[in-house]
This record gives sequence, C-alpha cells and structure tokens, in this order.
Amino acid sequence: MEKLREQYEKEVVPALMKKFNYKTIMQVPKLDKIVINIGLGDIRENPKSLDNAMHDLELITGQRPIVTKARKSIAAFKIREGANVGCKVTLRKEKMYEFAYKLFNVALPRVRDFRGVSKDSFDGKGNYSMGVKEQLIFPEIEYDKIDKLRGMDIIFVTTAKSNEEAQELLTLLGMPFKN
Repeated sequence: MEKLREQYEKEVVPALMKKFNYKTIMQVPKLDKIVINIGLGDIRENPKSLDNAMHDLELITGQRPIVTKARKSIAAFKIREGANVGCKVTLRKEKMYEFAYKLFNVALPRVRDFRGVSKDSFDGKGNYSMGVKEQLIFPEIEYDKIDKLRGMDIIFVTTAKSNEEAQELLTLLGMPFKN
C-alpha cells in the first residue's frame, strides 16, 4: 500500500508547490497523523461493548487501540471521572497512509447514497474531521460478528497553515469532497 505515499511525493508535492508558490519542499503541507475515535454511550449498560469496539478498531486499523477515560464527572450522563468512555487509535507513517488509502478507495464508496464528504469540517488550522455512521463500510468487519452498529470520528491532522492548503492536500491525496 505504498501507493498513497508515492503519490504524495510524485504528484502532490509538485502540485502544491506550484499552486501556493512554496520556495522549498519543507513548506509543503503533509499528513501528520490520523486519529480514529469511538465514543461509547452504552458502556454502563453493556460493559462488553468496550471490548467489541476495541476489537473492531484493531481489525480496521491494524493497531491496538487505547481506552479513553472521562476527564470529569457529568451527573446528567451518569459518568464519573476516570470511567471508560471509548477507545482511540493514532496512526502515523505507513499505517496512516494505508488507512487513508483504504478509507478513500474502499470504505467511503461503500456508504449508501454517498455523494462526497463535506468541505465544512476543517478547524481553521488545517485539520479535517469526519464521522462515519457504521463500522460495516470497512471490508475487515464481518456483518455476522458485530454486536451493534458503532460510529467513529476520523480526524486528519496536517501540517497545513490554512483550511485551503489542507483541503488541496486531501483532495490531491484522493479525499472525495462534495462539489
């Protein structure tokens, strides 16, 4: 799955240098990391859901997730400080490019009525966030073996200084934005 990294070096870097008039290759924005997070609202009723979510995330990313804990107590949600509330994985280097390639070319096209991802989810500093409603869009997940449909948040962290640079970077890497 070296395709995306090679594409970045051969096509994306020259295109970005030309469009934004960078003087050196070091100014060209690049993908820094991808963070995939699953928040579990039903963990109090079903403690096994954390193990199932971690297993699904490990299958999808090829990396062991870490458990996320609540930072403070919230009485309305019946959450205590330090309680397990989800799991996440941070992908870098080769695994990051493999996941991005799989997401752009395999998983997103499997979403029903998919017309592209929103261009409005940039944070102003060149990072992009998106949500996936179910883990079934990934080919590693078998329909018969899941206990519940779970969504996940996927955050693309880039070294871009602006949303425009980050959007151009992700577009050149293959992110299917809406027109």
